[in-house]
Amino acid sequence: MDKGKIVALEDRIPKLKEQRRRKANRRLVILLLLFFVMIVIIAYTQSPLSRVKSILVKGNEVYSDKEIIQNSSLSNRTNIWNVKQQVIAEKLAKLSEIKKTEITIHWPNTIIITVEEYKRTAYLKQEQYYFPVMENGKVLKDKKTEIIPTNSPILFDFNEGAALNEMIKSLETLPKEIVNSISEIHYTPTKTDPYHISLYMNDGFEVSATLRSFSQKMAHYPSIISQLDMNKKGIIDLEVGSYFKSFDTEMEEKKGE
Repeated sequence: MDKGKIVALEDRIPKLKEQRRRKANRRLVILLLLFFVMIVIIAYTQSPLSRVKSILVKGNEVYSDKEIIQNSSLSNRTNIWNVKQQVIAEKLAKLSEIKKTEITIHWPNTIIITVEEYKRTAYLKQEQYYFPVMENGKVLKDKKTEIIPTNSPILFDFNEGAALNEMIKSLETLPKEIVNSISEIHYTPTKTDPYHISLYMNDGFEVSATLRSFSQKMAHYPSIISQLDMNKKGIIDLEVGSYFKSFDTEMEEKKGE
């Protein structure tokens, strides 16, 4: 046997001791690091550094940042570890004009609230007040105003329910320029048509229609009036087919009767 390859036991013992010492040191360092990390985490969670420092609100137009934050129950005293995103979203969903909410935590101490609000599609006139009507058909009784809205159609004689829901759904499907051309919409049901409506347009024409086919036929309104004499106003009937009767003709018929 080659004597150069034989290692005496007394020579190996110091090397084994050194290896064991290094392993023990590594374990000690790892344990100390874990202990230090735990201390830091505990200290952070109990210190002011873990409190919410900044709350940002995005996507809101109807509600102010302050209103959103107040209804979320968040504040600079809130511990960021106690922020329950689903609970906050449910609180904000109770606001009448909130459609959807997303809560995002940006560490170490920032909360971002992103909201999507229901659109105000029209206004309902009752007595001297105007009440916003949202895209989901809900009338906001707590948002009444005496100022005449200029950017949405005004509804008369509607109540929350099937007819109003159908009316709002129809307005949502129409091009914006056509909706903006409508001044007033009156709910005028008849014995033969419980969904009959009468419209007063900004250009001076009137429209007689039924909610059953209103959105499909009203989409052709620009094409219809392009074929009429703008100096000769009257009623455009969209109930069955599409035809025009001038106010002069209607007055003559009434005189004849």
